[in-house]
Amino acid sequence: MDILLKVLEIVGALGLFLFGMKSMSDGLQKLAGDKMRTILSKMTSNRFSGVLTGLGVTTLIQSSSATTVMVVSFVNAGLLTLTGAIAVIMGANIGTTVTAWIISLLGFKFSISMIIFPVIAIATPFMFIKGKEALGEFLIGFALLFMGLEALQAGVPDFKQPEYAPVLEFIASMSDYGYLSYLLFVLIGTILTVVIQSSSAMMAVTLVMCAQGLIGFEVAAALVLGENIGTTITANISALMANSTAKRAALAHLVFNVIGVTWILILFKPFLYLISQLVLSIEGINPMLDAAAVPVALSCFHSFFNVTNTLLLVWFIPTIEKIVNKLIPSNEEEEFRLKFIPSGFMSAGELSIEPAKKEIEAFSKRVVRMYDFIPELFELNDDKKFEQLMSRTHKYEEITDRMEVEIANYLTKVSENGMSLGASQEISAMLRIVDNLESIGDSCYQLSLTIDSKRKQNIAYSQEMNEKLQKMFSLVKDAVLEMNNNLSANYHNVSIDRAKELENRINEYRDQLRTEHTEAVKQNQYPYQTGISYSTLYAQCEKLADFAINVTEAIDKIKK
Repeated sequence: MDILLKVLEIVGALGLFLFGMKSMSDGLQKLAGDKMRTILSKMTSNRFSGVLTGLGVTTLIQSSSATTVMVVSFVNAGLLTLTGAIAVIMGANIGTTVTAWIISLLGFKFSISMIIFPVIAIATPFMFIKGKEALGEFLIGFALLFMGLEALQAGVPDFKQPEYAPVLEFIASMSDYGYLSYLLFVLIGTILTVVIQSSSAMMAVTLVMCAQGLIGFEVAAALVLGENIGTTITANISALMANSTAKRAALAHLVFNVIGVTWILILFKPFLYLISQLVLSIEGINPMLDAAAVPVALSCFHSFFNVTNTLLLVWFIPTIEKIVNKLIPSNEEEEFRLKFIPSGFMSAGELSIEPAKKEIEAFSKRVVRMYDFIPELFELNDDKKFEQLMSRTHKYEEITDRMEVEIANYLTKVSENGMSLGASQEISAMLRIVDNLESIGDSCYQLSLTIDSKRKQNIAYSQEMNEKLQKMFSLVKDAVLEMNNNLSANYHNVSIDRAKELENRINEYRDQLRTEHTEAVKQNQYPYQTGISYSTLYAQCEKLADFAINVTEAIDKIKK
């Protein structure tokens, strides 16, 4: 029973540490969400700026997993090239070493408990001040992170005590196989990081075990190498249902880290010797002999390894790109599902909005293509081609229904993670856009059914009626294209005046056709059924144009 309670105490402390890290990361993302979006999408013009971008963002949000998930989402959304993504991931590997330094310098050098509650006291008022909630969340996350670390230190027993001698003997026996032992601990580090889903948390556990004398410097270094491989799993899980390019970006992270771990294992003992001599010259104690020096030595090892690995492999990014391109070929069937939003949703804070923007652009292009079917259906005389195009229109209608549901569900999940006011308003407007795009798809399908009904009832329009409907089709096409252009401008340079001008022209033309139709019915110029079919078509066209202007108005609201 005592053992079970001790295990639960350690797991609970680790959970508190993870929750603190998540709160800290989420708070920082809310504070700098828009800026990070700009940085990640624009500051990757070459491989070196990409590395610096990954380093900066990961240092800021304290999570390489979050950065790589963002990168995968951005590649999936077409905002980052594969080359840029690999460079950012390399920088993220360096950025994640900051966590180890914070823990080793603050968590082990002095008692952090003296400032935990003052930090929470300072943070609490911010939680209730509008616009400052994210700052409060960050500060409380910072405090909880170190509270969890302190609980973890207290929970792990002192293995120097005689009763724990068998544990030390077991670990010592596992360390007696030379390089095979290093490989074993690399594997253990990988598995544990995959289970915990956080290399930073696993690093904290490793540092605590070192400080308590459970493991030595060599074993800890091997565990850290395994953690570098294990942390790549998060991005690969995120990319499971993404497009091919995003899967390649996630795989590139794994390839990069495996190559790094491979060469460092070859030079393992000389590398550890250099680190131990460096720490000895600075601290005055040898990490190979004294457990007190291991946390700083391990942080040095972690940083030197990742910096050196990046400096070496940054020149081979094109080669890594070729490797992952060969391992993951393009999937030609991707057109018939969401391209940019991965089904295995993993939150990347406000940066999760970007894939939705690109998906909405793709949605808009799809409904534009769908609308093009309408004039073609109206003019087709070949029965076989007509049925094929009707079947295609029906398929598109089903796809637009599914796209609306999946994009809306994704945006809803994103909003549940807590957003800044600006991001919340943006998501609200995007939901309105998605709803109107689906309505355009429905209107296109209704138009196709009306044309099909006209064909089946052998209703014939006069030449003048055909020309007037074709003019209406053309005006509505202009409105739909204007909507699509505004969406493609990434919600900037929105031409609301042009969209309203087109709406007025369509409304005026609809009113003209309605007046002429009413007069024609009075004079019995065409049968009643012909008049119903004709008026339904131009009325449905005008309704479709209303949905298009609604989209542009929602975009304009985001811009403002």
